[in-house]
Amino acid sequence: MSDLRGYTYAVDGGYDIHLQEAGEGPAVVFLHGSGPGASGASNFRQNWGAFVQAGYRVILPDLIGYGASSKPEGIDYTLQLFTDSVHEALRAHGIESAALVGNSLGGGIALQIALDDPAFVTSLVLMAPGCIEEQAAYFQMPGIARMVSGFGSPDFSVEEQKRLVSNLVHPSFVASIPDSLVADRYAVARTQPKDVLARMRTPNLGPRLGEVKQPMLVLWGLQDEFCPERGTRLFLDAGCDVRTMTFNNVGHWVQVERAEEFNRHAIGFLDG
Repeated sequence: MSDLRGYTYAVDGGYDIHLQEAGEGPAVVFLHGSGPGASGASNFRQNWGAFVQAGYRVILPDLIGYGASSKPEGIDYTLQLFTDSVHEALRAHGIESAALVGNSLGGGIALQIALDDPAFVTSLVLMAPGCIEEQAAYFQMPGIARMVSGFGSPDFSVEEQKRLVSNLVHPSFVASIPDSLVADRYAVARTQPKDVLARMRTPNLGPRLGEVKQPMLVLWGLQDEFCPERGTRLFLDAGCDVRTMTFNNVGHWVQVERAEEFNRHAIGFLDG
């Protein structure tokens, strides 16, 4: 399997956006979600290699505030900031069009890019996408309520990082979480300011879903406690060009908890 190659681009505002890539062929951009320690490579460690083997050029950006990208303090982390900075970096990297694969916040970013620059996006694969309901509705979800921790403080520990990751998956999958994934996220979390989560601001794109004309595959865990699975109906009711899949005994991380199935279905969708 190809090794990941790293690149960093300066974007508007004086920030740096880091991304990694592997493979050749049509571009597929993986957009990770939020949460302490998230990064492109760690969130999709069980997925990107299968896409490379299927003949795709995989791009794994670290969103602003995450991974090896800039992590500014004292600002609001808005959806437009996430979107504009990663979009600018992708353009600087020479990407003129791509399929977007996004989970959680990354799904909301994928939708915003499709709305802002429709010609850039060929298709979308979304796993429990955020930003399709009011932000307050997400904060009522039990998984987010359990995310309260010492994140951003000197007392934040690797054990606390494992607890946070465990919240993202169905209880039946917790024992399968590799220590290396926890370690990767802990290393990033130690470098992140609290503002990354405390000052995140996301709009409700639900009323605009009908404007997205690209074909979409939307996958959701039935037991997702972060982004409610009822969101699948919003895409269907909006009349989108969409097929939806719901997985039982799966939490917020379809691409992790059902990695082989996710890879097969998503690649099949992209292959057309």
